[in-house]
Amino acid sequence: MSNRRTIAGVPALKQLVGEELGVSDWREITQPQVDAFAELTDDHQWIHVDPARAAGTAFGGTIVHGFLTLSLAPSFMAELFTVTHVSHGLNYGLDRVRFPAPLPVGSRLRMRATLTAADDLPDGGLQTTTTFTFEREGGDKPVCVAESLGRYYP
Repeated sequence: MSNRRTIAGVPALKQLVGEELGVSDWREITQPQVDAFAELTDDHQWIHVDPARAAGTAFGGTIVHGFLTLSLAPSFMAELFTVTHVSHGLNYGLDRVRFPAPLPVGSRLRMRATLTAADDLPDGGLQTTTTFTFEREGGDKPVCVAESLGRYYP
C-alpha cells in the first residue's frame, strides 16, 4: 500500500494547493467486478458484459464502465490521504468529468490526486477542488479525469 498522507486540518490543506497529494497502488479491474457493477446499476451494455461479442470490436474485449472507474475514487482517496483536525468532511460533488480513453477489463488502474483549489466558505468551512487522474498501466492517456469538490469543517 502507498504511504498514506496525513493532512493536519484546514490551514495545512490550504497550503497544499497545486501539490500532488499522492498516487495510489495499481489495482486490476476484473470481469466479475464489471458484471457486479452492471447488476447494481442496471447498465448491461454489451461492450462491458459480453466478452465474446466485445472481442470483435476495436477494443478486443470488454471495457470497464466509466462510472465504475469514477466510483473507485473514494477508495483510492482513502488510500492516499486523510485530513485530521476537522469535525467532518463532505463530498460536495463533481465539476468536470471526462473519460479520454477506454479501460480494457483486466487492466491495472491507479489514481493520482492533485489539490487544485481551496476556497474559504462563508460558514467557516473550506471547499477544495481535487483533480483525480485515473491511469491505466501501459496506457498513454488517462482513462478518467475528474474534478472533485470536497468540503471540510474545522
